[in-house]
Amino acid sequence: MSSLIDRAQVLAEALPYIQKYSGTTVVVKYGGNAMISEELREAVISDLILLSLVGIHVVVVHGGGPEISDMLKRLGHESRFVDGLRYTDEVTMDVVQQVLCGKVNKDLVALVNGHGGRALGLCGMDADLFQAVRLDEKYGLVGSITKVEPGVVEDALHCGYIPVVSTAARGTDGPTAYNINADTAAAKLAVALNAEKLILLTDVRGLLTDPADEGTLIQRVRASEIPGLVKDGVIQGGMIPKIDCAVEAVRSGVRDAIILDGRIPHSILIELLSDEGAGTMITV
Repeated sequence: MSSLIDRAQVLAEALPYIQKYSGTTVVVKYGGNAMISEELREAVISDLILLSLVGIHVVVVHGGGPEISDMLKRLGHESRFVDGLRYTDEVTMDVVQQVLCGKVNKDLVALVNGHGGRALGLCGMDADLFQAVRLDEKYGLVGSITKVEPGVVEDALHCGYIPVVSTAARGTDGPTAYNINADTAAAKLAVALNAEKLILLTDVRGLLTDPADEGTLIQRVRASEIPGLVKDGVIQGGMIPKIDCAVEAVRSGVRDAIILDGRIPHSILIELLSDEGAGTMITV
């Protein structure tokens, strides 16, 4: 009986959060271990479906780095990174479109649909969703988003679908497609959709004052405090561009952005529908 009461208490705790977020939009950037591990993948998919069923408009923006690297390896083409970004030549861009916009995207859509959800796969080039120019010659065909046309995503949400978006963009400075960083794309789309929340799934606990101690999680931080944390070394390496995306989002109208540990099963539900929370929330 006690276990049944515990379950009831969990549901009761979730109710005010469901009421708070129902009808709002949440953009989830999906990648890392949460995308590779079967157990974590199942947990994320079930979280997304549950949120959708209780009236939250869920949008998924996904990466696919390991799959792209694997296909390039099969083709005998070397993966190369510059400043943490994948150097994208024409061969790599072809693979990005084939693997990221094709197989990875459709596999995720099938997974959601197979678990009783209603997903619709989209590429950033569909309906001019993401438009971009070349970021810098040194990165090759990596783009900087100049415009987001969210209409196709809004239409999908209106029809009750969970849009699943891959991050290629149409080039407006020439007849080419561009590879787009998934964190950046998720942040830009969250702003365009006037989202309530941006969730960036990562392979770390969140922001830690001591990187060696997960008990030092910073649960909430203001955008104005970020430069000091960078200076103190709390934010460093690959976390800096991720945090920059979060800060840009909240300063552009998204209520808050969350750096969330995708290694924790059901971390999305814990963050959104419980008193505890599971990551670092960034606000203005």
